[in-house]
Amino acid sequence: MYILRIRELGVKRGAVPGKVLERTTLRAFVVAGSILLGGSVIEFVLRGCTVNAMIFCTGLVCAMISFWLRRNAIQALGRFWSLHVEIREQHEFVENGPFRWVRHPTYLSMILELLAGALMLNAFFTLAAVLILFVPILLFRVRIEEAALVEKCGQLYCSYQKRTPAIFPYKWPVQR
Repeated sequence: MYILRIRELGVKRGAVPGKVLERTTLRAFVVAGSILLGGSVIEFVLRGCTVNAMIFCTGLVCAMISFWLRRNAIQALGRFWSLHVEIREQHEFVENGPFRWVRHPTYLSMILELLAGALMLNAFFTLAAVLILFVPILLFRVRIEEAALVEKCGQLYCSYQKRTPAIFPYKWPVQR
C-alpha cells in the first residue's frame, strides 16, 4: 500500500495546473504514512510477529475499500484531481460517484488505509499515535479546501456542504 501511494505522487494526470493554495499537508500526510509503516513494523516485531487472522482480514478489507474509493474519486474528478489543494480556472463542481456520499472521499480512503495498515500488523498503539498526528492535519486541509471550493463555486458548494457529510457517510445521499 505504501509503495503504491508513494508512486502515485509522481503520476502525471494531464490536467492543466491551477493555483496551488497549500502544499504542506501533502508532505505531512506522507510523513504520517511513513511513521505508521515504520511504527507498525516495529510494534509487530515487538509483539512477537503474531497475526490474528480475523483482524488481518479486516485490515485487508479496509485496504481494498480504500483503493476502490480512491480510484473512484480520482475517476469522478478526472482532470480536476490534484494531490494539493488546487483550484483550476476552468474548475467544475463534481458531486457524482463517491462525492454523492461524502465531500472528501479521498480523505476517507486515507483514513481507511491507515486503519488497514495498523490492523494488518496488529499495531494499535502506532495507529493511535498516527491518528493524533494525522487528524489535526486532515482537519486543517479540509478547512482550506472547503474555503477554496466555496470561493470558486459559491452557493452551489454551500448547498452541497449542507446536504453531504464531509468525510464519513452517515446518511443517504439527497437527490437534487
